[in-house]
Parts: sequence; C-alpha cells; structure tokens
Amino acid sequence: MSANINHFDILRQPVITEKSYSATGAANQYTFRVARNATKSQVKAAVQAVFEVKVDSVQVINMPAKPKRRGMQSGTRSGYRKAVVRLAEGETLEVSEEV
Repeated sequence: MSANINHFDILRQPVITEKSYSATGAANQYTFRVARNATKSQVKAAVQAVFEVKVDSVQVINMPAKPKRRGMQSGTRSGYRKAVVRLAEGETLEVSEEV
C-alpha cells in the first residue's frame, strides 16, 4: 500500500453482531471489516485519524470463504479480513451505540 492512502479505503465497515456488541461494553473493543492487505499499524492509524481516539491494540483476523448451497446450486461466500480494535480506557466510539 502506498503511504498516501485514504483511511476510508482501509476501514470498510463496522461489524455489528451480538458477539461484537457485547465486547464493546465489556472490553472496550470494536470490530471492523478492513481491506485485505491492511496491516495492524495501518488499521491503528486509520481508527485514530477517523474517530480521533487513542488505540491500545489491534488484532487482525482473516475470515475464510464459506461454502454456500441452495438446492442443486453451490458456490462460496467470499472471505474477508476483520480487525478487533481495543481502545484506551475512557475512550468510546459512536459506531455501535446507534444500534
């Protein structure tokens, strides 16, 4: 990736699931879908720039593609990369508070 990439190219969308929503309150963690070639340092810089918060740590996970079948038709659901971002104590995001 080039050095002048847009932060919104790295952060694709927040992941709002029951598991990620419970981690928001308990561990101050937020989950995002990110670009396939995004690194931990790029994700950290993007979250800090977009939301103006202090990030403690980032964990990046590659989610594999899953098979999908409906009757005789079969295919695959595409895989993606997600990042779990832990914020510093006292910091919050408005991403999942609207749900």
